[in-house]
Amino acid sequence: MSWKGILQTPGDIYQTHTVPATYMAGHPIGIIAVDLIYPKLPGNVANATTYDFPVLYKKVNFDIELLFVGAQEIEAEIIAAARELEAEGVRAIIGACGYFAHFQRQVAGAVDVPVFLSSLCQIPLIKLGLKPSQKIAVFAASGENLNDALLQKTGVDINDCVIQNIGNLESFAPIRWGQTQLDNERLTRDLAETAQRLVNERPDIGAILLECSDLPPYASDIQRATGLPVFDFITLINWVKQAVVQKRYFGYF
Repeated sequence: MSWKGILQTPGDIYQTHTVPATYMAGHPIGIIAVDLIYPKLPGNVANATTYDFPVLYKKVNFDIELLFVGAQEIEAEIIAAARELEAEGVRAIIGACGYFAHFQRQVAGAVDVPVFLSSLCQIPLIKLGLKPSQKIAVFAASGENLNDALLQKTGVDINDCVIQNIGNLESFAPIRWGQTQLDNERLTRDLAETAQRLVNERPDIGAILLECSDLPPYASDIQRATGLPVFDFITLINWVKQAVVQKRYFGYF
């Protein structure tokens, strides 16, 4: 992996750099997204207006249910998408679904840029900041598939988590099953109420992690309902982007 070619001031351009020869440039984050048709609101990983910086998408074509179970038949396509993103100059790669965690290690081993395919990658760091007795509530699009075997692939102990399945919410169905109409007001209310009820039932919950790449638009409402820190794909992506594209600081003292 080469970090040459980073130009931060006009004077930098006169330094010697090996610049990647691509048909476009300037995308720090590459995102692998499954070809799914449903409304993608601002805040969604697959909505480019979510970010204050350019991102580059690479589409993969398979049934999302295969990703939920980590079917080996889709591994090659995911790795190929990651390699294409790397060749096009991205500095880090993200997957637009928490269940890309099934392939975290395989993809990280196949490219030379950092890979964080799943929002679940944040859980060990979140746990470090909580009391030893506290748990992390994980809101999952397919709760039955978010099991110990999957969590272990991102270094997570399932005993640190409380899994909350939101895939069975009627208001979430347009996202879960690919429909073109979404009652966003109802879904916002249902997610906030679900979070509040869960935290009331489990006072040992110290933070919330939204597994699904479609849930960040609702993170603020979930936080207002619970008063807890809420982590999601966007907290992950912003963290990674800051690391791979550091900027100089200017000010006074």
